[in-house]
Amino acid sequence: MAPKRLNVLVYTGVFSQPPFVRWPHLTCLPGTGTSAESVRQCLYTLRRLLSPNYAVIPVTESAILKEPWAPTCALLVVPGGADLGYCRVLNGEGNRRITDYVRRGGAYLGLCAGGYYGSGRCEFEVGNRPLEVIGSRELAFFPGTCRGGAFKGFEYRSERGARAAVLRVATGAFTEQVPETFASYYNGGGVFVDAGSIKGRKIEVLASYDGELDVDGGDGKAAVLLCHIGDGKAMLSGPHPEFAAVNLYPQPDVPGYDELIHKLAADDQARVGFLKACLSRLGLEVSQEDTAVPPLSSLHLSAVDNTKVTELLCAWEEVMDKEDGQEYIRGEVDTFHIQAEEGSLGVEELQHSLPSTEGENAKDGGIVDYAAITKRIIPHEETLPNPGLTPRFNHKQFYSSLRRFQATEEDADEWGNILLYGDVVTSTNSLLEKYCAPLKPRSPNPKLMSKLPTGFTFSASTQVAGRGRGTNVWVAPPGALVFSTIINHPAHLAVSRPVVFIQYIAAIAIVEAIRSLDVGYENLPVKLKWPNDIYALDPAQPAAAKQYVKIGGILSQCGYCDGSYQIVLGIGINAINPRPTTSISDLLPAGAPPPRLEALLARILTRLEAVYAQFQREGFSDDLERRYYRHWLHTGQAISLEAEGGVRARVLGISRDWGMLRVEQTDAEGRGTGRIWSLQSDENSFDFWKGLVRRKE
Repeated sequence: MAPKRLNVLVYTGVFSQPPFVRWPHLTCLPGTGTSAESVRQCLYTLRRLLSPNYAVIPVTESAILKEPWAPTCALLVVPGGADLGYCRVLNGEGNRRITDYVRRGGAYLGLCAGGYYGSGRCEFEVGNRPLEVIGSRELAFFPGTCRGGAFKGFEYRSERGARAAVLRVATGAFTEQVPETFASYYNGGGVFVDAGSIKGRKIEVLASYDGELDVDGGDGKAAVLLCHIGDGKAMLSGPHPEFAAVNLYPQPDVPGYDELIHKLAADDQARVGFLKACLSRLGLEVSQEDTAVPPLSSLHLSAVDNTKVTELLCAWEEVMDKEDGQEYIRGEVDTFHIQAEEGSLGVEELQHSLPSTEGENAKDGGIVDYAAITKRIIPHEETLPNPGLTPRFNHKQFYSSLRRFQATEEDADEWGNILLYGDVVTSTNSLLEKYCAPLKPRSPNPKLMSKLPTGFTFSASTQVAGRGRGTNVWVAPPGALVFSTIINHPAHLAVSRPVVFIQYIAAIAIVEAIRSLDVGYENLPVKLKWPNDIYALDPAQPAAAKQYVKIGGILSQCGYCDGSYQIVLGIGINAINPRPTTSISDLLPAGAPPPRLEALLARILTRLEAVYAQFQREGFSDDLERRYYRHWLHTGQAISLEAEGGVRARVLGISRDWGMLRVEQTDAEGRGTGRIWSLQSDENSFDFWKGLVRRKE
């Protein structure tokens, strides 16, 4: 059983300037790491070109050094920043891991500083003592020297050295139609010396600088290379083809910068075409169309009984600010505008959240500062939202399904009765997340959260900044069921009913809800991966191969307030969109009806409410434990404990007290020795595919 490579990891390192502060696009700053702007440009462009086939995720050096990232990584990207900073944290073990990953079939993309870093030798501004960087590099995917800057003028913390460098493309290196020339953003990158005459390794020059350079490039003026390393590939670039003109901002003190932006904008289509072809050469499946990030939509507040909307608005009055007759709830990160009079808005205004305000935060199609956009909440106190306003979600169908499932599910009568829905949102978890006490250092939206009852649910059709485990941020396209539910767990129950078990009972509820959704769903091969993922048997693989792939996940975030642990339980299930792995609809036998998102949401909420009620009464009882093990993937699985020097062990289950993974040491014949370990459930610590358990640092 082997995983699919579905992650594109963008290395963030240690930013060479504070994140969220717009500085010039630095290429190299000794002793630091990546440029925040380079990382942002990478994430922006790669998500547009690779979604929904891949999850484009930022990762730190800690993940590169300690986490089992390689088996599921389709591409590792090292963007612009500080080549010396990369050496400082990755030399040795980090570079060994990267090299092994590439040689075993992985792909590496090094941009500007990442191109220097992927070469055998870096020569930057030789003879210019304040800027000079000279030395060998461990990765050496290109065994020669990357020499720069290719053009004069580079300055720290300045765009004075930036230019629209014209690249001449080696069109014969691609099967796709690519431009012969195009302009690419450049600021301090190098030329790959003698790339055309390197012997002993397959090196392809994909593009060269057009025009004279200010350093000696030897045989040719190679700007972009493809290096074949074992079973994998490494692509190195001196310029920045990932930089989009729409995300560059005027620099009044830099002569000619407006013309630079104009030239890049004129060649943007050619730039994107070249970059798509490059990603294809690295083995990635590129989206046929440029996937633009959609604007945020309005948020519609409704209820099974309309009076509940009015009651919630009354509760919010304590935390509202009133300005010029308008009502706002201001969190520490987000601001919510309560649109009291629904009838005063047109359909277009209802569908999109303050388009004029968005324009202040990003140019059309560019990077958006979502925190600066006011989120509009539209309460529906009289009738449910018209389907024309929420074309991807039918509220009437949701509430009718909810009542139907509540009638057949014991102990389910409240959860989902109040729903906040947005067609396009940042993240359902992030918008609701709240911490009243110092369990976390930050309280994003405490005012909004303090007035939400247990069972309040926030759902969306598209998330543009979805929350994953750790620092993972991803785009969830339409076709996935994405929602977050509030659970106020009484503090006095926390000892006998620990909060950690809520992710386990949520997993039980999800699988049981899917299998009881409709006729034909009873035997769907849906399983649980410890601690919080939903997997399914891949229908695209032959039965003999038996490969499970991820179709969903659970993210439980917890804070403390007023005598309760307030949990934001985020759930995402790939229901009808087969990308990037498979979906529930792909698992169905012939004749079974495909799932409706509204009915699936109602079914999960009712089963989740019932299972949580049982957990409150009984704790993680024998019955809940049996139901959990009935669906999980790990009974008897052989693993190795890296923190214990690679000791072999087998999985026994989870502990009934604090929900830890219980494993028993095994001898050379696989027999238990009686020595037991209890391992904490924490993000990314369990590599199911290799059977490795790492201790959280």
